[in-house]
This record gives sequence, C-alpha cells and structure tokens, in this order.
Amino acid sequence: MLTRLPNPAAFLSLGLVLLSAAMSHAEQFVLFDVTFPYTKADADNAKPNPSHYYVKGDKLNAERPKDWTAPVDYRHGTVHVRLEVIEKPAGGEPTTWSVCYIPNKGQRHGYGCLGTDVYHETGVYEKEIPMTSFWQNDDIVWSEGIKEMHLVIKDNSGGSGHAHKRPDHEKFFPTKIRMTLIQISTGAKYDPTLVPNLPPAAGRK
Repeated sequence: MLTRLPNPAAFLSLGLVLLSAAMSHAEQFVLFDVTFPYTKADADNAKPNPSHYYVKGDKLNAERPKDWTAPVDYRHGTVHVRLEVIEKPAGGEPTTWSVCYIPNKGQRHGYGCLGTDVYHETGVYEKEIPMTSFWQNDDIVWSEGIKEMHLVIKDNSGGSGHAHKRPDHEKFFPTKIRMTLIQISTGAKYDPTLVPNLPPAAGRK
C-alpha cells in the first residue's frame, strides 16, 4: 500500500499562517486607557505640576514591553490616540491635551510629548502619529521602556498654554475625558477590534 506523504508546501503555508496570527497579537498594545473627571481644583492641586493628570502605577498596562525596540519594534511604529470628550463647558473654547512619555531612562531633556487634536465640543477625536515625529521623541531611551505618562490640559496658544492659568478657566473646567493610547509596531496597522471596551465607530471626528 502506497502512503502519500503530506505536501511540504502545505505545512510551510500553514506554519506561515500560524506565525502571522501569533505576530498579529504582538503588533499593537494598549499603553493606557483612562477615564476621569477633571476640575479646576484638580488642575490647581496636581503635584508636582498643575494642569497635569498622571498615568502611572496600575493605570499603565503592566504588560507593556520593557524594550520598545526589540523583539517587536514599537519605537519606529505609530501611536493611535483616541480622545473621547465626555463633558466640556459650553462655548466651544479650543482645548487640547499634551501627552508626554516619561521614560525609565532619558537623555538631554529626558522626555517627549505629542498633542491631541484641538477640539471645541464633546465627541471622539482620533489621530495616528509616527513615533519618530513628535516633540523630543529622541530624548527617550526607548530600549529602557516607559515608566509613566503625563496628560496636560491646555488651550490652543502653544506649549505653555496650561488651562489653569487662564483667567477664564471656566471655559475648560469641569471636564471629563476618556483617553486611550494604542502603540502599533513598525509596518502594522491599527485594529480597533483588538482594543477592549471600545464603542462603535459612529461619531468619531
């Protein structure tokens, strides 16, 4: 009786499919997903810096990579920023958040920041940013990982426009947001279906 051996090409093809499926789970991860109200008192009393909201400890994904350069390269990938503005004072005052990476090991200034879109009303705002393009991104030693994140509420006047300094601060506070940062590796594409607890896409800006 002749025994037909399995086709080696079929095994190779199956192996590549399984490898691809395994890699897809490593191509993006949620760095943090936080929902919080923020008042003028919160901004004034934030320590060590006013208008800051600190994402650290158990607010950060405990399974984030120690090394963002290998074996999966997130340093040269992109970050998908999802900002859901749940509550905002009426009047449409332009508002934005700086989102700062605070590394375990820095160089020069020692940290780097990106910015959300400027928004005027409640809703969902999403953007994707290359990890090599935001302010001071090369002041971080990415192979040593990230220890915390700082979120800073601002007006649209530039980097120093902290909302707590405004004489018309009632245009910014109180507010409530949900911010989610998804890190995407080099060559990969953002897949919202892999992000837990996201609502349907309707209403995104």
